[in-house]
Amino acid sequence: MATEVSFSVESPDGPRTVSVAHERAGKGEPLLLLHGIGHHLQAWDPVFGLLATEYDVIAVDLPGFGASPALPDGLAYNASTVVAALGTLCETLEIERPHVAGNSLGGLLALELGREKLVRSVTALSPAGFWSPAERRYAFTTLLAMRHGARLLPLPAIERLAATAAGRAALTSTIYARPGRRSPEAVVAETLALRGATGFEKTLAAGRDVLFADDVPGLPVTVAWGTRDRILLRRQGIRAKHAVPDARLVRLPGCGHVPMNDDPALVTRVITDTCRRAPAP
Repeated sequence: MATEVSFSVESPDGPRTVSVAHERAGKGEPLLLLHGIGHHLQAWDPVFGLLATEYDVIAVDLPGFGASPALPDGLAYNASTVVAALGTLCETLEIERPHVAGNSLGGLLALELGREKLVRSVTALSPAGFWSPAERRYAFTTLLAMRHGARLLPLPAIERLAATAAGRAALTSTIYARPGRRSPEAVVAETLALRGATGFEKTLAAGRDVLFADDVPGLPVTVAWGTRDRILLRRQGIRAKHAVPDARLVRLPGCGHVPMNDDPALVTRVITDTCRRAPAP
């Protein structure tokens, strides 16, 4: 079950209270997991238990997504605000410089956390921010179409679709290369999460000017891309390698945009290999 924690974050109009839902399990060095736009922390379920055998794993619902409330007035849904909130979250949970793995939006945030030296290693799975203008427009159009579809479908229709492999493919094949592997319950839950994400539009609007072009020196970084990513095309990984030249660029064969479901063992190995490259605390 997710636990909610609240903390204070500075805004131009003074401190604001931010609340974040998270799940935590395992022992060892801390490892923070960040999902993509419109998703929720359960995106990490296929790898959460595997990672928890070796790490103290904290999967987070980003503000305005999943079970986390929207950001309060005065706080923007941009990378600097969310990174500051995640840094304060770690302080509140008494976590010092965790490893971080993120997918899509979460991958971009993971790289930003690395650039701010708030983490010990970064694994970015299909991270946002390495697109051309045309690729960004395509990705945003696709995401908005997914959001529109989720909001149009009544719950009984979502449940009927999720009950069959063909229906799960119709609902989730944009993000998964192997949608049949996702359980009906998980597909229903993530469709509802996409429909109810209060931070969706503002996060998307904040991303229109995002282009990650800075290096992340001094810590292990892995950028991994699914060969069947239908939202952020895998050629963007080459740009990520140019921006972060010391990063390890990894190909995820047969994986889609959210690879944790498509190949849990491979994604777990990529994350743990990155964590192990960091010096011991």
